[in-house]
Amino acid sequence: MPKQPRAWQRMLSGRRLDLLDPTPMDIEIEDIAHGLAFVARWNGQTFGDFPYSVAEHSLLVETLYSRMNPTAPVKWRLAALLHDAPEYVIGDMISPVKSAVGPAYGEMDDRLMAAIHIKFGLPAKLPDTIKRAIKQADRISAWLEATQIAGFAVEEANKFFGTPDPKQIDGLTIVLRAPANVRKDFTDRHLALLGQMT
Repeated sequence: MPKQPRAWQRMLSGRRLDLLDPTPMDIEIEDIAHGLAFVARWNGQTFGDFPYSVAEHSLLVETLYSRMNPTAPVKWRLAALLHDAPEYVIGDMISPVKSAVGPAYGEMDDRLMAAIHIKFGLPAKLPDTIKRAIKQADRISAWLEATQIAGFAVEEANKFFGTPDPKQIDGLTIVLRAPANVRKDFTDRHLALLGQMT
């Protein structure tokens, strides 16, 4: 009988995360923050001496979501911060690759996201209105990244990501930083939001 391929990953926390059947018990914020701080967005095709990480992107999305939804409950701000959390183990695949891989990627992402949400007191599946609002912040973040660090002209970014309201992006400048600094800021922001939920 052929041996089954390994479908789990050992985390730096010592947890063993089963990618096919993840449980909230195997989720640690330190693992998420560390992984996301070392996963590059845009397949690493950004200007600067450091990669633009998914952790940095997640902090920006939470900032944008909070600006766009100033009266939103803290739990949805936390959901915005964690919107790409499964990428700490499955990486940040660009949209064309996700399309080529097919539904299996989305299913694995959904299982991991449900376990992460439950771990941190969120519903396993977010309401559609919240998902759409976070996605809107995500698209504005992509526009900022595209125009500031990924070499897109404004007109090109407008075509792919939509044209943001200038008030929503006022004063937001992307600064590439060392992964350790981003990891700390992500962990600190997560802790602050969790503290406001209780």
